[in-house]
Amino acid sequence: MVQMLLILMLLFLLTITTSYTYHQIQLSKEENRFTPFGKMVEVNDHKMHVYMEGKGKETLVFMSGGGTSAPVLDFKSLYSLLSDKYKIAVVEKAGYGFSDITDVNRDIETILQETREALLKSGVEGPYILFPHSMSGIEALYWAQIYPDEVKAIIGLDMAVPAAYEDYAINMPMVHLSALAAKIGITRWIPDLSESDAMKYGNLTEEEKELYRVIFYRRTATKNMINEVKNIKANAKKVETLEIPNVPILLFSSNGQGTGWDKDTWLDFQKDFISKYKDGEFIKLDCAHYIHDVEFKRIADESEKFIESSNF
Repeated sequence: MVQMLLILMLLFLLTITTSYTYHQIQLSKEENRFTPFGKMVEVNDHKMHVYMEGKGKETLVFMSGGGTSAPVLDFKSLYSLLSDKYKIAVVEKAGYGFSDITDVNRDIETILQETREALLKSGVEGPYILFPHSMSGIEALYWAQIYPDEVKAIIGLDMAVPAAYEDYAINMPMVHLSALAAKIGITRWIPDLSESDAMKYGNLTEEEKELYRVIFYRRTATKNMINEVKNIKANAKKVETLEIPNVPILLFSSNGQGTGWDKDTWLDFQKDFISKYKDGEFIKLDCAHYIHDVEFKRIADESEKFIESSNF
């Protein structure tokens, strides 16, 4: 029995060592493709990546959900349909995309200040129309609460609202296990794990899909992503205690798949939230959480209608 356990332990260590070694070799081979194509700016003693394209009177700022490895590519299917009429900016937070991985705290004040500074240092001035996905809905609402002159409107891409986190059970051991799996390269051995909805349903080219994979193996369950999860309940509570922001809001909602909640509960969170807004609109979509990767054409059309009809 003891001998069998020793053999199993040795096999386990050998597997981990082999995986980690292979992972490091692949990272080295992929290094030349991990090249930012936006602007890198110094913020809070680290570098952040901001991508910009398009022209127009209004500036649309895309804000990624928690754990999205490559925000610039994740949003591409949507913003590519809007950049002929509007200025587009995608901010990659610390630990995401081409931005540096840091030890900086992920309280809501720090996250927002870094986003604002990254935009300004990139030459992208407000006021903005925010397009937050998922967890970044909390940041977008806080932005409108604290700096109302900087936010013209919020177009939520299945964005989270404060009430969603009140009773949300966060499985931190699983979060840390995911980080360990990414660090030792286990993620490379799981079929289709790197195939995001942006790759499955969006309009990414084959070259962009390959770049997404390169980024995925570097930006999965990073320290910043984990710290965001640790702070999200406190961040959401801070937003909930402040007044409702006085900006037009359009919410696109998913069918709840991929949110951690069942369909009815997720819809109730968003419907209850939007019901408090005089200038609020709600559009339900029958697709999973990354709605901008699936229903990007409809979202682009409806967003344009909303922007053009709003009295900013």
